[in-house]
Amino acid sequence: MESWLFLSLILIVALLSHNQSLIIAAAVVLVIKLLPQSNKVFGLLSAQGINWGVTIISVAILVPIATGKIGFRDLLNAFKTPAGFIAVGCGILVAVLSSKGVGLLAQSPEITVALVFGTIIGVVAFKGIAAGPVIASGMTYVFITIMNSALSRL
Repeated sequence: MESWLFLSLILIVALLSHNQSLIIAAAVVLVIKLLPQSNKVFGLLSAQGINWGVTIISVAILVPIATGKIGFRDLLNAFKTPAGFIAVGCGILVAVLSSKGVGLLAQSPEITVALVFGTIIGVVAFKGIAAGPVIASGMTYVFITIMNSALSRL
């Protein structure tokens, strides 16, 4: 019963904040909960959902290349500006942080609750985009590693 209330509250907050992605996500999860085999579906989503999401985002990012809006010339031009180098570096950093974050989530699933809550606050209160939980888990990994390292020196 608690999960129904929690998900319903998330849906209400999403509706009040007019956040379409969160509305769809909460509604889909609530509908899946109605299915007789919902545990199997949730198991599959839990195991593969992040990979599917990353794949969908990757497809969307590659569309401008497929349509010819971005070509090799654009790639080469990106390396002619400081912003281009910074973007490449940030892309590498986010990829590495995300891989560490996924590992952290597997090790400490309780962190997922805090990340989801933080993501919801970021989406609703600060008009953010809910693409951040994996990156946030990577950042959490870095901060926890730094904290543990500092505490071990005391």
